[in-house]
Amino acid sequence: MDARQSRQEARTGLQEQLSAYSDRLTRFEEITPEAVHVLVHTFYGCVRQHPRLGEIFERRLEGQWPAHLAKMESFWQSVLLKNGAYKGRPVPVHLKQKELVSADYGEWLDVFRPIANALFVPEKAEEIISVAERIAQSLWYACFGTAGAAAPASLSSRS
Repeated sequence: MDARQSRQEARTGLQEQLSAYSDRLTRFEEITPEAVHVLVHTFYGCVRQHPRLGEIFERRLEGQWPAHLAKMESFWQSVLLKNGAYKGRPVPVHLKQKELVSADYGEWLDVFRPIANALFVPEKAEEIISVAERIAQSLWYACFGTAGAAAPASLSSRS
């Protein structure tokens, strides 16, 4: 099985898993600290199952998941709730990740988008996905961009 087929199967599995949960979920109508907690934990639970991203995260975070999840909750609260909870610098951290390739940011969004859509009402999901896409584009430009380069179409749902 090639990598592309493996990623497609992972996406299909993720969609089936989220579909099953969506039927039972009351979607969040507001972005609250509790909603961010659920978003972060659901997202990283799915990332850990992703055939490529899961391996990358596991190598970097083995034994450190609780601290990473807390940091990511602070990050997402800062960007979605604008509460200043996060004090880190994500660009230098991502620049150190030498195993990342350009397509990984699109893969990250392929996991993130369906989770946001499953957990939030459509208007809030759109808002959150738009923020996530800007973050992915910014990190992509920092890691792979060159003067005049355009970010891959996979980093925007408006393409």
